Amino acid sequence: MSDHSILSEETIADKIYFIRNQKVMLDVDLSKLYDIETRRLNEQVKRNVSRFPTDFMFQLSENEFLNLKSQIATSSWGGTRKLPYAFTEHGVLMLSSVLKSDKAIHVNIAIMRIFTKVRQLLLDTTEIKIDIIKIQKKLENQDKNIELVFSYLDELNEKKENESERVKIGYKK
Repeated sequence: MSDHSILSEETIADKIYFIRNQKVMLDVDLSKLYDIETRRLNEQVKRNVSRFPTDFMFQLSENEFLNLKSQIATSSWGGTRKLPYAFTEHGVLMLSSVLKSDKAIHVNIAIMRIFTKVRQLLLDTTEIKIDIIKIQKKLENQDKNIELVFSYLDELNEKKENESERVKIGYKK
């Protein structure tokens, strides 16, 4: 069995975070997946910095890093000296042009497949939310219609009660 088949979708998906309204992966997680040291990954990125504009990669702020660490109970970042870099989907894709090993290629393919699944899941979730909103609006309208029917029924009942109190005119036997 090859190395790249060992990577499960769950392993990769657990390493995708939502930071600055973007799905990203951190350098420390990527380096583990690629089976290289984080500093080596970052060295390759710095040597090819023109390939990584800010919409492909950015460094986390101190607050973002602390917030992320507090959300993840099993953090393996230990004594990180530098704030981690976050790579967007495009940044991860660009890594494949900088990291040339077979493992890096296979890992990148697996990561791209997961990003695609996550994007589709978000789209599906959005469509479901829209459908739920439509259903809620229909139910609200039905509630209003039901209230209207009951108010008409109440009016009819009041008219019947008023009619029975009227004095009948006509012949008496």
